[in-house]
Amino acid sequence: MDRLFYRPKDAATVLGMSRTAVFRLIKSGELRSIKRDGYRLIPTAALLDFARALEADAEQEAV
Repeated sequence: MDRLFYRPKDAATVLGMSRTAVFRLIKSGELRSIKRDGYRLIPTAALLDFARALEADAEQEAV
């Protein structure tokens, strides 16, 4: 089974950025996350949505 959730450290690795950057994205609302029992989880779907949004922004800037 594929992973459903990532901890911020793991999400940072997947996205190729720092853990601090991931927390900044969460705080700004650009990256959805869930807080559960004192820890934060980022759904796989949220990572994919964020990546798609980055691609869409890049395409709009190229036009």
